[in-house]
Amino acid sequence: MSDRPVVVTGAAGFIGSNLVLRLLEDGHRVIGVDDLSTGALGNLAVARERHAGRFEFDRLDIRQGGLPRLFERLDPEVVFHLAAQVDVRRSVEDPVHDASINVLGTLAVLEASRAVDVRKIVYASSIGSYGEPSEHELPVDESFDRPALSPYGVSKRVAMDYLRSYELLHGIDWTALTLANVYGPHQTTAGEGGVVATFAGRMLAGQPCTVFGDGEQTRDFVYVDDVVHALVLAADRAPGRRLLIGTGERTSVLQLFRALAAATGYPHEPVHAPARDGEVHHSCVDARAAARELGWKPWTTLEEGLAATLAWAAGTSRA
Repeated sequence: MSDRPVVVTGAAGFIGSNLVLRLLEDGHRVIGVDDLSTGALGNLAVARERHAGRFEFDRLDIRQGGLPRLFERLDPEVVFHLAAQVDVRRSVEDPVHDASINVLGTLAVLEASRAVDVRKIVYASSIGSYGEPSEHELPVDESFDRPALSPYGVSKRVAMDYLRSYELLHGIDWTALTLANVYGPHQTTAGEGGVVATFAGRMLAGQPCTVFGDGEQTRDFVYVDDVVHALVLAADRAPGRRLLIGTGERTSVLQLFRALAAATGYPHEPVHAPARDGEVHHSCVDARAAARELGWKPWTTLEEGLAATLAWAAGTSRA
């Protein structure tokens, strides 16, 4: 990347705040954009303290017309588009709200980028944008394509179609990373990896933990630092490609519960509740294309990632 700044939408959120810090530590000028509806300024405290001269934060809703003026003033080279509504349950309850952020928000980013000739858009998509694979299909690769089970998944698929359309119509370069279940520091209970944050917080507080369904549903949990590394690599590689980012390993919700319980000394059994609408039973991705196209592989084991997440959560609870 050149001396032009980069923009991170959703900068105060879970993945966004980790990405901001990585980009600053790599020497970039970074413009963080977030409306703080779900993100928190506290997530950017280290970035603001250590890199005040190269970091600017702008509080704005990407849907409300402020992006074109911001982009005209700053002339960004690359946009990492992470701003999104990520709660599957909320998308089922309020699909219009979900689409307004995930579809119209993405269109606003594309229009602002087109106006100033942004070199590259790196888009954070989700495995939740695809439907239920059968167990013999796991891990799924980029050829897997099944209708989404939730409005959230639909909205993320629509955004992908707009990226392809803007490439054809306006020559905008992009790479989309379809992320497995991301977890790590700064995570809230929303999103597909939010079960880690939920269990960790409740165990540290000695509160009951709820497992929805039978607990045998499996996920591909990938640590946030590994995901951030993939996003950074995508700024200069894999044009026009959608790549899956995950570990290729399946962990059941009950296995996750037991691992966190052992690490925290949590003595209680989980409380079971009915399965939730719109969620797949099994999910796991094959990231070999990302290895070829990005030179990326996950390096953090689940044990290492959970330990780091618990250390962060324990520090937050004491603060």
